[in-house]
Amino acid sequence: MARIRIPSTIVIIFVTVQTGFLLFMYARYSSFMPQSEEKPSQVHILILSSWRSGSSFVGQLFSQHPSVFYLMEPAWHVWVTMYQNSAKVLHMAVRDLVRSVFLCDMSVFDAYMPWKRNLSDLFQWAASRALCSAPACDSFQRTDITSELACKTLCGRYPFSKVEEACKTYSHVVIKEVRFFDLKVLYPLLTDPSLNLKIVHLVRDPRAVVKSREQSVKALARDNGIVLSTNGTKVEDSKYKVMQEVCRSHVQIYETATLKPPNFLKDRYLMVRFEDLVRDPLSEISEMYKFADLSLTPRLKSWIYNITHGQGPGKKKEAFKITSRDAVSVSQAWRNVLSFQKVKKIQEVCKGAINILGYQLVDSEKEQRDLTLDLVLPRRQNQFSWSSFNPKN
Repeated sequence: MARIRIPSTIVIIFVTVQTGFLLFMYARYSSFMPQSEEKPSQVHILILSSWRSGSSFVGQLFSQHPSVFYLMEPAWHVWVTMYQNSAKVLHMAVRDLVRSVFLCDMSVFDAYMPWKRNLSDLFQWAASRALCSAPACDSFQRTDITSELACKTLCGRYPFSKVEEACKTYSHVVIKEVRFFDLKVLYPLLTDPSLNLKIVHLVRDPRAVVKSREQSVKALARDNGIVLSTNGTKVEDSKYKVMQEVCRSHVQIYETATLKPPNFLKDRYLMVRFEDLVRDPLSEISEMYKFADLSLTPRLKSWIYNITHGQGPGKKKEAFKITSRDAVSVSQAWRNVLSFQKVKKIQEVCKGAINILGYQLVDSEKEQRDLTLDLVLPRRQNQFSWSSFNPKN
């Protein structure tokens, strides 16, 4: 059978024309594709804080909202499984888990909980109203204000698959985490086109944090060891080395977000002081909700008032529970409880954070005990604002 020989120049011309045609069709098709700048349908909120800073309370302010799917510290599972590593080493694993949760992909927990699971295997699952109501659990409505005790009693035996199923039905996914110590670790999430991420950075007077930590010494010992890179050894932090790292991280996060920040952070970072929150709850919460594209409902207003106007500062056994308390009293309790010697030491290791975050140092025990002296400074008039920020500078 005769073979037909085609000159190589004709082949080259044919391939060139074909390539040009394909490029033309791709360009034309791409013009009809959705732009990558379009935001995902869900809003993702990361409450970024540290232990004993009021973050569980702020988490509940979001969790009880009927539009929010909330998880409290899911990265606890990473630290429990890999406790012999340092916080810095675990940053990447924590970030990957947080990203998967934001995308409602709960298969990420397979690495940390390989057995057949129920809802109750997830750390602090009952703190999530979304996991106590449909479709995760049939015992409550989305508009209900749920309690952990009732949720644990009625919903714990539902299968773990309900976590992912429920997550996909909400407009907002909110995660509270205390295991990030550097804002730059989160840059890949902030630039990820599949996420619509905003950060609420919650801070608290370090002296009040120490007072609260003293109620939970044993519960924090393992995490302290991870922060201080002790290769799995528990630490009680009597010398405030962990507090020094916590304060340093708050300064780093705040300064990174406000001193010549990258343009992709615009309108996606909000710093909240716990003391401002408890003094004027509805105003501060309304600001947080506006930032998160949420609306405050009448039922939530009533619940917020009740939860912040209880009697006294709360009991020691309630250290990790959200109960009705006198929130302003809670924020000032350190001034009567801590010795001045302790306060001086805390001020030494956290002086930078105390100054930058807007708190007043005390120079004597008399100043510390004098509750008419306000140690929470007004928000500075020259505080960072995006309207004055030029990324080209």
